[in-house]
Amino acid sequence: MTGCILNRINTSVHSGLQRDWAHMFQRVLCLLLPFLAALFVATPHAYAEEVADTSMYYLGDAVNAGLDTGYAEANEIGQDDPHFSWRLGQFIVSGYTSVEQSPEGYPVFLKVAGDQIRLSFRLDQNINALNDNDALSVNDDDNGSDEALGVPRTDFGRGTLIVRQTNYQNETMEPQVYTDYLSGIEQGADTEVQLFEEGEYEVALDYEVKDDPRKVGPVSIVPGFSNYRISFKFAVRNGNCMVFPFDVETHSELTNESYAQNGFYLDLARSRYLDIYVKREVMAPGADGLVEDVRFNGPARDGDMYTEDGVYTVTASNEYTGQTTEKVIYVGDDPVLKAYAVTGLPIQEINQRIASGETIDDDGRLVSAPAHIDQDTASESETPRSLTSIAGVALAIAIVVVLGVVPMHRKRKAGGAGLPPSGEGVSHEDEEEDDR
Repeated sequence: MTGCILNRINTSVHSGLQRDWAHMFQRVLCLLLPFLAALFVATPHAYAEEVADTSMYYLGDAVNAGLDTGYAEANEIGQDDPHFSWRLGQFIVSGYTSVEQSPEGYPVFLKVAGDQIRLSFRLDQNINALNDNDALSVNDDDNGSDEALGVPRTDFGRGTLIVRQTNYQNETMEPQVYTDYLSGIEQGADTEVQLFEEGEYEVALDYEVKDDPRKVGPVSIVPGFSNYRISFKFAVRNGNCMVFPFDVETHSELTNESYAQNGFYLDLARSRYLDIYVKREVMAPGADGLVEDVRFNGPARDGDMYTEDGVYTVTASNEYTGQTTEKVIYVGDDPVLKAYAVTGLPIQEINQRIASGETIDDDGRLVSAPAHIDQDTASESETPRSLTSIAGVALAIAIVVVLGVVPMHRKRKAGGAGLPPSGEGVSHEDEEEDDR
């Protein structure tokens, strides 16, 4: 009875403790949930903002370009200028990996595989009421031209966008002209202009502003006109520093320290602005060292082919990242030069190691000669080893026998200790029984 009562008390106490712990856990969870929710909501948002900010670059400020000058002037916008204190919009470059500055001071956008560098324009104003002023508007310039970018007089409409490229061969291309550009884009939206590959780019947005503060109804009384220009320059470069040698026969890519018996050619993977140099080394007759062949110690181009025997060192460097990549390619069938290309050891050391018995395998690696064992010495050494083996086996057998015999002897001795002395305790009747 008492035991039952104690069990019930223990069960009640245990249940009460469980309820207390459950209530405490619920309270802690209720306190933590708001903080956890805020953490999960805020973290992705902050990360998205960080990613977006690191891949956007704003370019271009407006200047007063005079009036009917071919947008050639670059006057500062002062307080008396109707364009003072407000901005028409902004150009944005995005999709790059990093940005550097050229020696001339304009930005150089570096891209890697998968990047798409794009230029867009965000219109911040209502072109019919600039700066929320009904008297200011973007005018239809029907006789515009751009002197700097070589655009002749034409109907610019309400703003004209001009993009001109200079390629890797320093060839200036014909400008791309988008007339009446501002009429076709939406206020507040980022409108993509185009995607860009490697090269230098000049961009200009020419527009004319009409200042009509004395307008009476539909009649304008001596309105004012001014030309404005937003212009800038930038460059696009590949951010990698890679050159790809390919075998002339198999057309397979060659890695560093590769062997191409019949030669190789270079593929720059459309990286037009890398500095590529190729050095060819050959072994001078009767010498332990290498001498440079000056005919192949200089700059290289995309598609250049090299078939003469030797060790070629191909070096690629990127002006804007400061990175350098070097690849060594062996051409020909001289195993010593092949080992030099693969191991990087001096020719003199390679020759010494060959003289000491090492060989060069098919991959150009030095392989140590197998150890030579004299047959007579081997025979003499085998006899002591055989005797030692036999002696060891015999010793093991002896140990096993001893370990087996001793316990048996002890057992027999223990069994004999319980018998009576000879002749005692044996009756004649027993003897007679035995005789029967």
